[in-house]
Amino acid sequence: MVALKKSPLIPADVVMDATVMGGQPVVRGTRVPAATIIAYLNEGRSHVEIFEDYPTLPVDGIEAVVDWARGRFGTDWMRAASADLACSTASSSTNA
Repeated sequence: MVALKKSPLIPADVVMDATVMGGQPVVRGTRVPAATIIAYLNEGRSHVEIFEDYPTLPVDGIEAVVDWARGRFGTDWMRAASADLACSTASSSTNA
């Protein structure tokens, strides 16, 4: 993988839109849920593995998810985000 010389013109961000993935937090411009990236990171997957599985993810998409999770869940974001997002996914699937 080649390192970028410049950052993207439009930085990646995590957004929630009711018309995309049922309103789940996703990386802007994609259908990649933040919960999926967090799950990959929890499993110890590398950035390369994540990008291989999600080639539409912007180069700064993983960092955008981490920044979003830190802002939402605090310093213990990985554990807290996994628990919170797992509960959200379970409750939305039972409401379907």
